[in-house]
Amino acid sequence: MDKTTGVYICTGCGIGDALELDPLKELVSDEYGISICKDHPFLCGKEGVELIKGDVEGEGVNTIVIAACSGRVNYDVFDFGPDKIVERVNLREQVAWCQPPNEEDTQMLAEDYLRMGCAKANDTEPPVPFQAEEEYSKDILVVGGGIAGMTAALDTAKAGYRAVLVEKEAGLGGFLAKMKKRITMPYKELTDTGADALIQAVEEHPNIQVYTSSTVEKISGGPGLFSVEIKTENGSASERVGAVIQATGWVPYDASKLEHLGYGKFKNVLTNVEMEQMAAAGKIKRPSDGKDAKSVLFVQCAGSRDPEHLPYCSSVCCLVSLKQATYLKEQDPEAVSYILYKDMRTLGQAEDFYRKAQNDGNIFIRGSVMQVGESGDKLFVEAEDELLGEKVRLEELDLVVLATGLVPASKPEVTPMIKAPADAEDADEDGMIEVLPDSGFFANSALNLEYRQGPELPTLKYGFPDSHFICFPYETRRTGIYSAGCIRRPMETAKALDDAAGAAMKAIQCAEATAKGIAVHPRAGDMSFPEFNMQRCTQCKRCTEECPFGAINEDEKANPLPNPTRCRRCGVCMGACPERIISFKNYSVGMIGNMLKAIHVPEEDEEKPRIVAFVCENDAYPALDMAGIKRMNWSPYVRFIPVRCLGSINLVWVADSLSRGIDGLLFMGCRHGDDYQCHFIKGSELANTRLSKVSETLDRLALESERVKFVEVGITDYYKIPEIISEFMETIDEVGPNPYKGW
Repeated sequence: MDKTTGVYICTGCGIGDALELDPLKELVSDEYGISICKDHPFLCGKEGVELIKGDVEGEGVNTIVIAACSGRVNYDVFDFGPDKIVERVNLREQVAWCQPPNEEDTQMLAEDYLRMGCAKANDTEPPVPFQAEEEYSKDILVVGGGIAGMTAALDTAKAGYRAVLVEKEAGLGGFLAKMKKRITMPYKELTDTGADALIQAVEEHPNIQVYTSSTVEKISGGPGLFSVEIKTENGSASERVGAVIQATGWVPYDASKLEHLGYGKFKNVLTNVEMEQMAAAGKIKRPSDGKDAKSVLFVQCAGSRDPEHLPYCSSVCCLVSLKQATYLKEQDPEAVSYILYKDMRTLGQAEDFYRKAQNDGNIFIRGSVMQVGESGDKLFVEAEDELLGEKVRLEELDLVVLATGLVPASKPEVTPMIKAPADAEDADEDGMIEVLPDSGFFANSALNLEYRQGPELPTLKYGFPDSHFICFPYETRRTGIYSAGCIRRPMETAKALDDAAGAAMKAIQCAEATAKGIAVHPRAGDMSFPEFNMQRCTQCKRCTEECPFGAINEDEKANPLPNPTRCRRCGVCMGACPERIISFKNYSVGMIGNMLKAIHVPEEDEEKPRIVAFVCENDAYPALDMAGIKRMNWSPYVRFIPVRCLGSINLVWVADSLSRGIDGLLFMGCRHGDDYQCHFIKGSELANTRLSKVSETLDRLALESERVKFVEVGITDYYKIPEIISEFMETIDEVGPNPYKGW
């Protein structure tokens, strides 16, 4: 691309009052040979935008450097089309609003940012959207024919897209078809499950292809290009789909592990699932002798919220027990129901049904089971009543119903990893162990992905497919594959309906975006994709191993095999590659390297240190902007460089920076861990791991390790920014200037 560059400096919002414009314009002309450099008091206004458009049309400007406010605002105002390069230089939030006006250091800061912006614009090429040779599909595969799967397929079809529904059982319905009734909003009464009507709607819809008694044998390819091989009852079938929804549901926690609660020991101790199926089949009776149940105790959190079994709350058990107590009252108004609970968790409008159950005469006891026993043909339970502060004994019980929790459905021979082995080195203080993508354990055997990083969706430590609830529900670590219903997290039927609709919407969005060659969340609309210079590849496999989304397979010789439609454009592969063979047209190792070279490094005797801070564009950079908006102040010696993800940082930048005389490097990334904030799952964690190994580079340069620091900065941590910078500047003062200044 032959570039004609124009630089436009806004003088509004206090920028013109804080800076001298003539030196900025001279810098652009003298150092970068750019002849078009103009200022305007209101660049984002109609006249300012027209000024730029006039140069685009009249002067042929196709590379536009806008020195004004943060690139996080007015991005739509400064959109001049996909064939124009627009580079934003933040002179407002990170210069004029956080530094004292008309001081030498403030001016030098603005000049460095302008240099960096021009250097980046010089290296940037307009992204060309990826277009595969094969035809893209916008069909949606739904795996699982329960309430979530059927709803997702039906909503997909209603939106005008073809859905392919695969169910391993002979008929649709899942557990919904086995229920007697369900509680529907506004949570006042019990209603019919609606299973028959939903099944009929799915089976009769012309846009839905249903495969029952079928399983997915293999899924290969990526979004828009998924090839699905299905094993059917009478043979096999193949489908091409654009996105996948996993809605394979749940199974009850193994009650045989709850022998201390009498399960498997006494015939009249049931699980809530067995109770539901009994009620749906007819009457609630004692399994031991078939007599009608007159007195029933429901034990909540049976194995749940228990580090020895299920540490989490399954969220639905309380409502299920209230519903089943209602069954008993409907069968026999004189029957007695006791509900022994830790906490009654009936959120939102579900509280209304809790009140109804109280008014119906059910007896609630807050406490825990001490003993379950049998006296004659009846059961008794001894419990600790926390409200009364004494032990109680409930006798003459016909049934004890254990409210067991939900675990994601999996192979019969696979149990979700909950409790760590006794010799596990990675167990946390509760004895739990996280299930990692490379651990060999996955939540469900329903997808059989042909991915280098494993055949199923990676999970969190409780066995649920990984989903970042805070930033993007339904998303998993596999682009274009979405989870819905109780495979994603425990939820009641009303929530499963909403969940399925959300997953269907995300799947459709993915199929449409992929067909246009653009990225999905979090860099939605990004047209770039990684390009590989394979001549220099050493087959080290770091890109394939470290990609958070499984976007890169490899052949038998360990050559990377990129799948661009799986890519989230995080750049983690770029940061991982020691040979620097991976780049994007608008983001590369060389580009950031030239931005570093553009920073003016004063001589040692000037006593003006230079710090470079690489900041995550999703959390740390917005936090910086908010700190600027709050008019917080920090050292003018720090230059911030936003990066797509801290995982995209290549360690060559560390060596290049320090060898040029930069005094210190600060890496500001997202939080990571169980409650991670990282939009790219493992980016900040990978960066932290890599930076822990830079001591060799520092030793080679004879520099102190304190010159490089990693800090976690969440998007709401803006108030910490001045303190973080101040502490690091104190450290740099202690270790002294970089001896490479002036080299």
